[in-house]
Amino acid sequence: MVAEAEAEACGAAAAPKTVTVWRAVLSWLALFVQFLVQMVSVAPSITQVLSFVGFRLPLISSSTSEPESSPSFKPLPVVELPHRDSSASRSENLSGDEDDRTTDKLTVVLDLDETLVCAYETCSLPPIVRFQATEAGLKWFELECMSSEKDYDGKPKVNHVTVFERPGLREFLNKISEFADLVLFTAGLEGYARPLVDRIDVENRFGLRLYRPSTISTEYREHVKDLSCLLTDLNRTVIVDNNPFSFLMQPLNGIPCIPFSAGQPYDEQLLEVLLPLLKHLSLQKDVRPILYERFHMPEWFQKHGIPASKQAL
Repeated sequence: MVAEAEAEACGAAAAPKTVTVWRAVLSWLALFVQFLVQMVSVAPSITQVLSFVGFRLPLISSSTSEPESSPSFKPLPVVELPHRDSSASRSENLSGDEDDRTTDKLTVVLDLDETLVCAYETCSLPPIVRFQATEAGLKWFELECMSSEKDYDGKPKVNHVTVFERPGLREFLNKISEFADLVLFTAGLEGYARPLVDRIDVENRFGLRLYRPSTISTEYREHVKDLSCLLTDLNRTVIVDNNPFSFLMQPLNGIPCIPFSAGQPYDEQLLEVLLPLLKHLSLQKDVRPILYERFHMPEWFQKHGIPASKQAL
């Protein structure tokens, strides 16, 4: 009897301890659940996590809204493109059909400085610039060219120039010559530009070379490149230039590109941006509607104070 009484007393004493343990367990579980709820409410998204560790999800280009029959191109971010307004009807008045094919080659007019190459006076070029460009794989060469200035004895002064080729230049000229007639049109003087072009165009892919005397002056800009001097079909003619004012007279034929310098050894404009665009244009009966939709250059000139009446559309 005594043993049974002692057992009952021990059981009664253990019961409160068991209840206390269970209460502690339940309290911890409640705290854990509350912690999980807070974690879920503030947890970053998958995109945020990927961004934090260095990954970037690809952006969806605005070109995805275009018809599938029209290939998408990387933008040439050299001009601010205004929103399309009622003046966009101009493009509707120009005939152009992607499905049309023509046997005539496209005429591609190319600028020289800051479009295909960049050049510096050798004496003023810091050695570190040449070293870094070489380390990055940028091609360059030194050149002697005739200056418009005269020496003390009256002879033309000789300038020493270091020229950097835009990445992919030789391949670019080779590929576009397969479907286009190439014209070099530079505002540079012939004494400088001619020996330079001889170095980058050893295969004479440029059928015509035009220098500063072939440019014209307008009330808004000097050294404007009037494409009418080429006597080519403007429906099938484009000009690529880092300076949009160069094609002031034919804004619907212009392709503005990013200026090139020696500090851009990984530039991809020629092969990744311009080449696909020029290939696409080579298949068009009229290049102007596509270029207008892409760049809206007439409006860009108006934004910079040049009225449409002064543009030879």
